[in-house]
Amino acid sequence: MQLMDTPDNPHDWLAEHGDYLYRYALARVRDSYLAEDMVQETLLAAISGSAYAGKSSARTWLTGILKHKIIDLFRRQSREIPLEAPDELMEDAPGMEEFFQADGHWSEAPKSWGEPASLLQQDQFLQMLQQCLDKLPHKLARIFMLREVEEADNEEVCKDLAISTTNSWVMLYRARMGLRKCLEINWLAGGELK
Repeated sequence: MQLMDTPDNPHDWLAEHGDYLYRYALARVRDSYLAEDMVQETLLAAISGSAYAGKSSARTWLTGILKHKIIDLFRRQSREIPLEAPDELMEDAPGMEEFFQADGHWSEAPKSWGEPASLLQQDQFLQMLQQCLDKLPHKLARIFMLREVEEADNEEVCKDLAISTTNSWVMLYRARMGLRKCLEINWLAGGELK
């Protein structure tokens, strides 16, 4: 069988979609070498697996394969690395006390972040967000990425990370508060990453 020279030709997938797939993987696994491996595994699976049917764009199809490869990686990692005790997991994470008064009101109301859509388009913001994610404990960063970026449902996240529903909500809350604090200090205040 001879492949036609079309935009959906498997020989062109790396050139056409490689950078996009790499950025997608890097945002989720936060390791450049691992992201490269994920893209390679995706392309190998796409080429050696079932043929591309053309029902969606090649990028959409490849991204779907990559997403499943990343989920498989997270599952393997959660089986290989024992979860820390919840108290140890939360040691380095920010607590609620610094954000709220005893009566439940904000100690200091969140600052305005401007227009979220325009901020997400700025490379500097994305770099700062990645740096803030890197400062979070690994499990908190992972649950944030699964829930907020991958938009996985809570049941799936709990199963993947082998945690309880209550623990997932606490971890997600602490991840959000940690990111909020880091971004307010380093992005909104224009400071250097601390």
